[in-house]
Amino acid sequence: MSHSIASASGGSLPLADGQGIAPETPHKTGFWALTLGSIGVVYGDIGTSPLYAMRESVLAAVGPGRPASEVVVLGILSLIIWALFLVVTAKYVVILLRADNNGEGGTLALMALASRALGRSSGLVILLGIISGALFYGDAIITPALSVLSAVEGVKVATSALDEYVVPITVLILIALFAVQSRGTAKVAAIFGPLTLVWFVAIAAVGLWHIGQNLTVLKAFNPYYGVDFLLHHGIVGFFTLGAVFLVVTGSEALYADLGHFGRGPIRFAWLVVVLPALTINYLGQGALVLADPKAIDNPFFLLFPHWALIPMVLLATAATVIASQAVITGAYSLTRQAIQLGLLPRLEIRHTSESLAGQIYMPRVNMLLLVGVLLLVALFRSSSALASAYGIAVTGTMVVTALMAMVVIRKVWRWPLAGALLLMLPFLFVDLTFLSANMLKLFEGGWLPLALGVVVMTLMYTWRRGSRLLILKTRKLEIPLASLVANLEKKPPVRVPGTAVFLTGDPVFAPTALMHSLKHYKVLHEKNVILNIETADTPRVDASERVRIEPVGETFSCVTLRFGFMEQPNVPKALAIARKHGWQFDIMSTSFFLSRRSLRPSPQSGMPRWQDRLFIALSRNANDATDYFQIPTGRVVEVGTQVTV
Repeated sequence: MSHSIASASGGSLPLADGQGIAPETPHKTGFWALTLGSIGVVYGDIGTSPLYAMRESVLAAVGPGRPASEVVVLGILSLIIWALFLVVTAKYVVILLRADNNGEGGTLALMALASRALGRSSGLVILLGIISGALFYGDAIITPALSVLSAVEGVKVATSALDEYVVPITVLILIALFAVQSRGTAKVAAIFGPLTLVWFVAIAAVGLWHIGQNLTVLKAFNPYYGVDFLLHHGIVGFFTLGAVFLVVTGSEALYADLGHFGRGPIRFAWLVVVLPALTINYLGQGALVLADPKAIDNPFFLLFPHWALIPMVLLATAATVIASQAVITGAYSLTRQAIQLGLLPRLEIRHTSESLAGQIYMPRVNMLLLVGVLLLVALFRSSSALASAYGIAVTGTMVVTALMAMVVIRKVWRWPLAGALLLMLPFLFVDLTFLSANMLKLFEGGWLPLALGVVVMTLMYTWRRGSRLLILKTRKLEIPLASLVANLEKKPPVRVPGTAVFLTGDPVFAPTALMHSLKHYKVLHEKNVILNIETADTPRVDASERVRIEPVGETFSCVTLRFGFMEQPNVPKALAIARKHGWQFDIMSTSFFLSRRSLRPSPQSGMPRWQDRLFIALSRNANDATDYFQIPTGRVVEVGTQVTV
């Protein structure tokens, strides 16, 4: 399944996935370096959950100001431990890491894999991919706000004099974090792994010390305590389950970063470092709460002696910045994937590293994320209030992932239907249970990620629908390329030296730019190339399959460039490969003709009027095709046309 990029202007586009580290990294870096890197990048989000997850779970069960009994603490600890075992270890580490698309992971990679397996009947899978992608943006906004806010709140444990400065300090840190994005994350990423490793060692050490004070908490490994808690606490237990889910937020990163670090390092880091450290710390917090019920106000920071509070606040802030960085980078990558897959219009993409292709910066996405994050901090002002808004977006993504995984297991792995259902339905049941529990927080802030998801879904659906309608409408007015070339070579117009390259989304028909060039200039170049750019449903395309050349006539040829959905299209570099196919490409004697469409609403568009206007607005804000395809601006001729949609 491949998806062609329609016109090179702002009119229509193709259907893609990407993240922040070069795909070559797993092949060029040693196992231990990759393991250390995955600790910093992959596990930053889930690794900072102890800052708030235990506190919110106990408060959901007993309410503020009330002591938690041993039964409640053991029940919550059991739910936390088995959530880590079932959701993260079994579902993601054991199963989903095997469902790779040419070595790449993530929901859009899974969508492409499942869609290819289903062929034409992939509409539902595309919809699921849109839903998961839209919900991710909610996660990308909430994670920095919640993580940094919860870390800075640690200063209140050290001294109450700084209470009023928590929000301003958080805002300053977040502004600084987003301000440095344009410089790239390569240099900062070098210290992510070691710093996060120090974080995991510290939280495990202090947790182990408190477990030694009360070995009773080890009973929580028995799932009976978790099940008993849910059965005997009714709706309160269900509310608590929504808070317990906070311990597994960030587990999608295991799958999304598969192509960056490889299956082995990610699994090793989880099983040997991250899972033990998290489990020990949660058990330590449980032991502390049993010993001192008042510690529930901030059980994480109260684990530490007073002299270590300020250093731990600084370490926690650094860890949450790392967690936020991973989500921000993921938002850039997801946006690039969505652009490549035709779900969003082209946006400006800046490459911040010469060696790491995945290191990108997107100014508009960065600004929108910053505005959203600051609004959340200003509205909620505390991590406890903001925790209510967390969870729905992540659980929704997990449900979608489980559904698409069933398709892959059935169609790609060729398991019997009964086997696929038997494997994934238990995980789907767990995900749906967590989603239902989080939906109880809908009116406490949970509406926010859903509202954002609906907005992003509307944008994606409108762009995809509008692009397809535009292609269908313009196709009715176009002339078959073969017949046009035959007529031109029978009665050729005036020839001029050089090569003309006409970009098109459908090589069967004559490009609009070619027709207008003939109409207005009444000349034809000595050599003419009809250039079509396709996005494959694989993450990357081998250089040997990048270029396909087909002669259309004596002076015309059709060139198809194929890019993977995690690649940034670079037309000049790809055309240089065409030399191996016999085409002597010289950028200085080549002119690129692009059609720039000016869209107008039409009563017979096939979409509601509001959607017409939204599609036109998106089209106007699309980044210039010259920049997106990295074509030298001095070699481009743009031909404007008006089209109704």
